[in-house]
Amino acid sequence: MDLHDYEDVAMNYDHYLSVMYSGNANPEDFKAFYLGLANEYGKEGIIDIACGTGAVLLHLAENGHDISGFDLSEAMANVAKKKAEKLGLKLQIYSADMTNFRFDRKFSLAIIARSGFMHLTTPELQRKALMCIREHLLPEGILTLNTFVPNVSLQFEQMNTTVDDYTLRLEYTNYQGKCERLYNAITYDPLTQLMSGNWKFETLDDNGTIIDTRIRPLKMRQTTKMEMEYLIELCGYEIINVYGDYNRTPASDKNLIWVLRLK
Repeated sequence: MDLHDYEDVAMNYDHYLSVMYSGNANPEDFKAFYLGLANEYGKEGIIDIACGTGAVLLHLAENGHDISGFDLSEAMANVAKKKAEKLGLKLQIYSADMTNFRFDRKFSLAIIARSGFMHLTTPELQRKALMCIREHLLPEGILTLNTFVPNVSLQFEQMNTTVDDYTLRLEYTNYQGKCERLYNAITYDPLTQLMSGNWKFETLDDNGTIIDTRIRPLKMRQTTKMEMEYLIELCGYEIINVYGDYNRTPASDKNLIWVLRLK
C-alpha cells in the first residue's frame, strides 16, 4: 500500500494539504489555472486523472464543465464522491489505475494535477500511462501534468538519510478537530531515481500528549526535464507550454507544469 491508499490519509488530505501549500501557492491560482485550461480545451469533455479528493474535479464541475475523474486510491475517490454528493453534483468518480484504465468515450482534455504523475515509479509505468491516456484523447486533445526539477543538493542529503530520520513538516487540525503533526522521512536512490520513505502522523490530545501514531509509506519518482521531453515525444505528444507556476510563469528550476497536445 502507498500513502494515499489509507482511509485516514484520505480523510485528512484536504486538511493537511491546505497547510502544506499555504506558503507556496494561492489556492485560487490553482483553481483558476485549471479552469482556464478547461475553458480553452475542455469543451468536448474532461477526465481528471489521479483526482484525489476532487479539488480540480469539483471546481470544474461547479463551473459547468463535463468532467469525470478517477484515482488509484479507492479511499480518495470515495471522499471525492461524498463531496460531490454534498454539492448535489452527479459525477462519475471511481477507482482506477492510470496505466490501464478503460473509458467508453474520448475527451478533449486530460488533467493530472499536483504530483499524480510522479507516483509512477518506473519509466515503463510512465510510458504506459501516457499511452493509455492517449487512447482516451480526441484528435489534438490536451494533457496537462506536473513534475518538479530534481534538486541535486536535496538528493545528496536524502542519499544519506534513512526511512526513520523524521523531520517535522507541519501541524494541522484533522477531520476530527484534533491537532496532528506530520513528519517526513525520505531517502533517495540515484539508480532508480526513487524517493522512498514514510510519513508519520501524530495525533495530540488537548494537553499536547500524543494519543495516536500512524506510519504511512510513500514512493515517488524524480524525472528530469530532458527525460520528460523524450518520453513526451516517444508517446506521441508535442509540448505546447511548460509553466513554472499556476500564474503561467515560464518554467522554473523547481516546478514544471506541462501542457501537451496529442499529435
